[in-house]
Amino acid sequence: MENDKRLFLLDGMALIYRAFFAFSKNPRITSKGLNTSAMFGFTNTLLELLNREKPTHIAVVFDTSAPTERHIMYPLYKAQREAMPEDLKKSIPYIFKIIEGFRIPVITLDGYEADDIIGTLAKKGEPLGYTTYMVTPDKDFGQLVSEKIFMYKPGRQGNDIEIMGIPEICEKWQIKRIDQVIDMLGLMGDASDNIPGIPGIGEKTAQKLLAEFDTMENLLANTDKLKGKQKENVENFAEQGLMSKKLATINLEVPIEFHEESLNLDPIDKQKITEVFTELEFKTLLNRVIGETISSGPLQQSLFGDVASQAAPKTRTVIETAKETIDSTKHNYHLVQTLEEIEKLAEILLQQAEVCFDTETTGLDPLLAQLVGCSFSFKKAEAWYIALPKNREECLALLQPLIPFFEHTKIVKIGQNLKYDIAVLQNYNIRVVAPFFDTMLAHYLLEPDQRHNMDDLSESYLGYKPVSITSLIGKKGKGQLNMRDIDVEKVKEYAAEDADITFQLKEIFEPELDKIDVKNVFTEVEIPLIEVLADMEREGVNLDVPFLQKYSEELEAECAIVEKNIYEEAGLRFNIASPKQLGEVMFDKMKLDEKAKKTKTGQYQTGEDVLQKLAPYHALPQMILDFRQIQKLKSTYVDAMPLLVNPNTGRLHTSFNQAVAATGRLSSNNPNLQNIPIRTEKGREMRKAFIPRDENHVLMSADYSQIELRIIASISEDPGMMEAFEQGLDIHTATAAKVFGVELAAVDTEMRRRAKTVNFGIIYGISAFGLAERVGISRGEAAEIIDAYFEQFPGIKKYMDDTINFCREHGFVKTLLGRKRYIRDINSQNRTVVGFAERNAINAPIQGSAADMIKLAMINVHHRMIKDKYESKMILQVHDELLFDVVKPELAKLTAMVKEEMEKALPLKVPVLVEAGSGNNWLEAH
Repeated sequence: MENDKRLFLLDGMALIYRAFFAFSKNPRITSKGLNTSAMFGFTNTLLELLNREKPTHIAVVFDTSAPTERHIMYPLYKAQREAMPEDLKKSIPYIFKIIEGFRIPVITLDGYEADDIIGTLAKKGEPLGYTTYMVTPDKDFGQLVSEKIFMYKPGRQGNDIEIMGIPEICEKWQIKRIDQVIDMLGLMGDASDNIPGIPGIGEKTAQKLLAEFDTMENLLANTDKLKGKQKENVENFAEQGLMSKKLATINLEVPIEFHEESLNLDPIDKQKITEVFTELEFKTLLNRVIGETISSGPLQQSLFGDVASQAAPKTRTVIETAKETIDSTKHNYHLVQTLEEIEKLAEILLQQAEVCFDTETTGLDPLLAQLVGCSFSFKKAEAWYIALPKNREECLALLQPLIPFFEHTKIVKIGQNLKYDIAVLQNYNIRVVAPFFDTMLAHYLLEPDQRHNMDDLSESYLGYKPVSITSLIGKKGKGQLNMRDIDVEKVKEYAAEDADITFQLKEIFEPELDKIDVKNVFTEVEIPLIEVLADMEREGVNLDVPFLQKYSEELEAECAIVEKNIYEEAGLRFNIASPKQLGEVMFDKMKLDEKAKKTKTGQYQTGEDVLQKLAPYHALPQMILDFRQIQKLKSTYVDAMPLLVNPNTGRLHTSFNQAVAATGRLSSNNPNLQNIPIRTEKGREMRKAFIPRDENHVLMSADYSQIELRIIASISEDPGMMEAFEQGLDIHTATAAKVFGVELAAVDTEMRRRAKTVNFGIIYGISAFGLAERVGISRGEAAEIIDAYFEQFPGIKKYMDDTINFCREHGFVKTLLGRKRYIRDINSQNRTVVGFAERNAINAPIQGSAADMIKLAMINVHHRMIKDKYESKMILQVHDELLFDVVKPELAKLTAMVKEEMEKALPLKVPVLVEAGSGNNWLEAH
C-alpha cells in the first residue's frame, strides 16, 4: 500500500558529529583506550529510529571530500571548519561497519553534498507514493518539506524527537512559505557553513524584510524603501546576498536514480554486528539487538523479526562522478629496474634544481619498514619509479648511484611527510641532506586547521583523485596485502603518481607561503626540525619494562581495593563504569546532593567535574575518581607501552607529529607522550619507566619555566607582570599580592592558588563562571577577582581586546615569529561560536609562540650537539620540556649549553628561565 512506503534518509556526518560531541564531557572509552562516543551515540539514534518508526526503506547519506559547485562558487564555503577531532576520525570506519551490519545502504556522490542527495531522493520519492523523513539536526533542510516530506530531528539529552512539516517550519522561521527558508539563509547567512549573508541582517531583521518584500530579489529591487545603514548594506552587498542564497539552496537535480529495491530495510547481518559490537565493548547494545543473553525488551522482535545470522551483506549504493584520475590524464611514468637504468636516472636527477621523491615500503613504521621502491619527479605528468629487490645487499647496490643526489647540498628534495622517507632511507645507510620542501608542512602553515594528507590536497588543489592505496593492497585487516606482493606495473603507476602530484603541489604552495608571509616559519622552523625529529625518533628512549609490569600489578591490586571500598561505601555492588547506575547510587540511594543535576534523558550527571565538586564532602566521589584514574593509567599507558617497544632496538620510539596541532605545538603518538598524566602522583610514577640506556648515562631534563605567562607579559608589555618577571618573583604570589591588595609576605596559599588559576585561565579566556567552578567560590567573588586582575594588569586586558579586534579585521592571529592561525568564526552571528573563537584568538599567539620557541631551541641544540661532537642524545620533547640521554662526563657542559640555547631561542622582553635536572629516570630528572 502507498501509505506503507516510509523512507528515512539519514544525514550521516551530521548525526555522527552530534553523537560524538554529546559525550564530549564524559566520553565513552573502551578498556583498550578507544573513544566510542560517536559509535555509541549513532547506534542508539539508529536503533531508536528503527524501533519507533519502523521504516520500510532507509539509507545513510554522506558527503565526500570532493569539492562541490558551492566550493567553486565561493572558495571560503565551509572553510572555517575545524579539522575533525582525531578520536572522531578513528570512529568513522567503525560506524561504516555498524551501518553495514544493519545492512543499510550508504549513498555518496562526488561533487554533491549529502543535503543535495537527500533532497533529490526525497523529491523523486514523492510521486512514487513515499513519505520521506530527512533525519538531521541541520536547519537548512527546512526548505525541502512538503505534504510528503518531513524533517526528523532525533531526540537528544531527554528531548523527544521533533518531526517538522510545512506548518512547523513556517512557524519556526516566522515565514509564509517554505521556499522563504532559502531567502532567510541568504539574508542572514549561516556561520556553520561560512555563508556570509548580508552584514547587519540577523534572523529577526530577515523575518521583517521578508514579511514586507516576500523574496530577496524583491527586496533588492526596492532598496529605495530602506533607510540608513541597512539600505547601504543591502545595496552594497546585494551580490553577496544572492550568492549566499544560491549557496544555501539545496540542489534537487543530482544525477542519481531512485532504486526502490536498494533502499529496502533488510534483516541485519548478525555475525557482523556481533563482531563490531564486541570490539567496541557494546555488551548491552548487543543484547538489545541480537538478544543473545538478556533481552532488554521487545526490540529485536518488533524490529527485526526472524534475524538471519548469515545474511549476505547488502551492497552499498556508492556512486561516484567522473573526476580527473590517472586513467583520464595523459602521463609518462617510467619503470626503472636495472643498475644501468638507475645510473642514467641519477645523472638526470643531479642536473635538476629540485626533485620530488617518495618511497614505497612494506609498512608504516619507518624503523621496521623495508624499501619496495623509490619514485622521482621534477616535471608535471612525468615520473620515474625504481623497483627495488627484497634482498638487502642487492637493494643497497642499486641505491648506490642515487647517494650523490640524496647528499647534494644544492638540490631541493621535495616530499610529502619527508620525515618518514628520510627515516626509511637511513635504514639503508643513506642520509638525505637539505635543502628540503615538505608539502605537508607547507599546507600546515597555509591552513593549520585543515587536513594535510596528499589525497585530500590533490583533490582540493589539483582537482585530481589519486589511485587509492586500498585499491592496490586492500583494506586494513588480515587480508591486506604487502606492497611487494603487487604487480610492479601497478606499483609503478601508483608510486610515480605520488611523486608527480607532490611536485605539482609544491609548485602551488611555495608562492602561497610568500604571499601570506609564513615562508620564514617554514624555512627557519618547520623544515630544519624535520632532521631533528627524525634523529630523535631513531634514537628512541630506554623503557624499564620490568618496572611497568610490577607497576601494573600494583595498580591492579589497588584498583581491586578501591573497587571493594566503593561497594562498602555504597552498601551494594553495581557497575561502576555505568554513569546511570552510579548516579542512582550516589543521588537516589545515598542522597549525596539533593540538587543533583540530570541530563535531559533524566540520567544523573556523574562526570569528573561533578565528582570533584562532591569529593571534599563525601568519600564515594573521590573513590570513583581514583578508580577511573587507576584504570585509565593502567590500560592506556602502563600495559600499553611495553607493547610498543621496537623488537630490533629494544627501545621505545614515539612518532612526533609536526602537522597536527593547529597552534604549532608538536604532538606524538605510539605512545602519546603529551598526555601522560603528570599532575597526579600515580601519573608521575609513569616517568620512572623512562631510563638511561645504561649505567654510563643519565637522563637530563630541561624545562621552560612558566613560558606562556612570560610570553603574554612580553607581548602585552604589561608593566606589573614584566616587573614581576624581571625581579625574579614568583609570578603567582606577585599576582595575588596585586589582586588582593596585600604585601608579598601576606599572600597565603589560597590567595596564590586563586591567582594561579586566573593567570593560566586568562590565557584560555577564563570567565567568572569558570573561575568560580575551578576554585570553589561564588560567581560574584570570581568576577571581582577578574575585575581586580584587569585593574592591576591593564596591559593584559588591552592585549586581549587588541588581539580580538585584529582578528575580527584580518581573520587571523599570529605568533611572535609570524605563524598564523586563521579563526574564521570570529565574526559569526552565533554568540557561543564567537566566544570560542575569541578564546582561540587570545590563546593562539601565546601557545604558538611557545611552540616556535621550543622548536627553534631544538634545532639550535641539535646543531650544537653535532658541531661540538657530543655523544649524548636529545630523545624526547613534551610540552615545554626537552629530555636528553647524557653520557655522564658531558652532563655539566651539556646542561649549560642546552639552558643557553633554550633561553635565547626566541628573545622576549622579559627574562626566559629554563630549569634543568638530572637523574636515573625521567621523574628524578624532572
